[in-house]
Amino acid sequence: MKGILIAVILDLIIGDPYSFPHPVKLMGRLISLEEKLVRKIHWRRQGRISNLKIGGLLIVIINIIIAFTIPYLLLKTIEEYKVLHSIINIYLIYTCIAARSLDKEAMKVYYGLDKGIEEARFKLSYIVGRDTKNLSEEEIIRAAIETVGENTADGVIAPLFYIMLLGAPGGFMYKMVNTMDSMLGYKNEKYMELGFFPAKVDDVYNYIPARLTGVLICLSSIFRFNVKNGFRIMIRDRNNHKSPNAAYPEGAVAGLLNIQLGGNSYYFGKIVEKPTIGDRIRNIQRQDIKKTIEIMYRTEVLLLVIYGLINILLGR
Repeated sequence: MKGILIAVILDLIIGDPYSFPHPVKLMGRLISLEEKLVRKIHWRRQGRISNLKIGGLLIVIINIIIAFTIPYLLLKTIEEYKVLHSIINIYLIYTCIAARSLDKEAMKVYYGLDKGIEEARFKLSYIVGRDTKNLSEEEIIRAAIETVGENTADGVIAPLFYIMLLGAPGGFMYKMVNTMDSMLGYKNEKYMELGFFPAKVDDVYNYIPARLTGVLICLSSIFRFNVKNGFRIMIRDRNNHKSPNAAYPEGAVAGLLNIQLGGNSYYFGKIVEKPTIGDRIRNIQRQDIKKTIEIMYRTEVLLLVIYGLINILLGR
């Protein structure tokens, strides 16, 4: 528990400096190399499943093993050196959490709006997959809120969930799965087959954390936001997303803030029709970005409190 708490505090203080060595960057390079190797081979369809899809499955299996095994063996090797083990363990956990980074990037969009819509579109393009060049101010704000809402699960609660279950190796395993999905899981012609298994495995890994995040988002907002509506929208609109998981945290945020998220967006020059999440009780405002960041931190703190209480009850 102490290691997780220190790691969370480190994340809150320093986030992810661009110049700092980060394991996720190495994961990205590995996945990029694997993709190039897979595509160099002449893939031909064999029956119902293509060799390109099999290649994606192999990438998933190999990377999950690598991501769990390396930190596990590292920590096991230095186990007798208590201080060193503690330092390395905290560092590994810290690199799995992205709350401060998410806060920082979303606030760049917030302040970008002060400089003009082009600046805000540019800053938003770093944290979303959709096309941003023609977005209105309201659409920019909505996209930023959706990103923070969804990544409260993907970047904060889910890695902590697996760290609490399996230690730092569990966090690394999850981050690898999530990184594979973000790099290969696109629903376009280029990645439809190669990214099939990375996307499906990410859905499986996020199944429990996404739903847990939605509940925590609502509970952590008692006496602050519209909790009743948060639960109502989360449950009602849980299927209003291409992802089987993303609508839980996004729906909870939309309900808490009495706003509407979702709707059609452009990806790679093509419009993607998406249902809405939440009711347009009021118009989205710039301050809603800050409110969503606050909700993210409230959710993180509540999970830590619950985990701490469980450890106390178990006598750990």
